[in-house]
Amino acid sequence: MSKIRKGDTVQVLAGKDLGKSGKVLRLAKDGERVVVEKINMIKRHQKARRQNEPSGIIEKEAALHISNVALVSPTTGKPVRVGFKIIETATGPKKVRVVHKTGEQLDPA
Repeated sequence: MSKIRKGDTVQVLAGKDLGKSGKVLRLAKDGERVVVEKINMIKRHQKARRQNEPSGIIEKEAALHISNVALVSPTTGKPVRVGFKIIETATGPKKVRVVHKTGEQLDPA
């Protein structure tokens, strides 16, 4: 289970986009890199492969290392550290993400 997931809002802690925040679009297969919406934009020279595909210089998001982003708390709007806690539910034990400082639960039970 990853501390940061697709759809989470994160803030950049290091690099050229320091302080900016955005939504996680996808995680790399190894779980070490994330692609964040409108962050770490690069220009890519691309040739059209199909009839309706664009060609030329295209701007797109590049991956960031997961250590360079922090999850933004939905209640405070500030970057927070995330931990895990096992809670008991009707269907059995479930592992959920929690904020270290406040103990606030990030995932639905």
